[in-house]
Amino acid sequence: MPILRLNAGPEGLVLHGSPAPALPALRNAARGNGPIIILIHGFKYDPGTPRFCPHGRIFGRTRHPESAYHTQWPRALGFACGHADEGLAIAFGWRARGNLWRAQRSAWAAGVALAQAIHTIRIVAPRRPIHAITHSMGSEVMFEALHHLPAHAVQRIITITGASYASAVKTAMETPAGRTAELLNVTSRENDVFDAMFEKLIAADVPQDRAMGAGINLANAVTLQLDCPRTLGALTRFGGHIHMPKRRVCHWSGYTRPGALQFYARALRHSEELQLHALQDALPDASAPRWSRIFAMPHMPSDLLGWQKTAS
Repeated sequence: MPILRLNAGPEGLVLHGSPAPALPALRNAARGNGPIIILIHGFKYDPGTPRFCPHGRIFGRTRHPESAYHTQWPRALGFACGHADEGLAIAFGWRARGNLWRAQRSAWAAGVALAQAIHTIRIVAPRRPIHAITHSMGSEVMFEALHHLPAHAVQRIITITGASYASAVKTAMETPAGRTAELLNVTSRENDVFDAMFEKLIAADVPQDRAMGAGINLANAVTLQLDCPRTLGALTRFGGHIHMPKRRVCHWSGYTRPGALQFYARALRHSEELQLHALQDALPDASAPRWSRIFAMPHMPSDLLGWQKTAS
């Protein structure tokens, strides 16, 4: 069973599309071999609504014909490929529709349910590595779960354009579970509009706080700005061949861009080849400032640049 589909329900964990109890199915799935990678979607998905169900879209096995952003996570992350050591994907759904405030409260409740799932796995399979990859407000689910977990519960977390404040990230990463985990904070200036909207609509607990897209400065974290040529160039040394962005504004580029999910799979499955300190040393010390992509001069074709030089 390479993919187990769980949801955070009102009473706790439930199996997606099945009346069977979730915990026995989770215990049975956790007895296998290989890594366990938890997939957590972001805002606007709802496993209880077929039109917005993440299990039929980004967590599906095949391309969804009605989805504009139809990149399927499981196969790109190495699941359902028929390999004996591919491990277990836990596609974790939660109710992320409604307004942003309601979604954030739902994310916190889902984080408690996720912690229960991770506790169960650790009891059944204490030696299997557990990783997580999130998009958008899925970061709130994962960071809330860290508050309810012991040390060494999770090994590596990848957040793709996370919708969390930097102070909330710092607090979560200072818990026992957070201090023993590694965080890869994937950002892009393509997401600046969404970061600004998050800061405008969700009040920060700490004055002058910024969304985590501005960068996270922690010893066990690294920020990967995926629209930075220096960053993309450095990642090639670690087997990452991620295409440059084509848009100035995009909330989904962190996983729809060719090569992105494949690099995350490598970072989660072969962490010994992408050690955190090596990534920290290879990547720029600071992210580009907000709005630098939106207000950058447009790219000019090389033949036009040559004409301008000749004319001058």
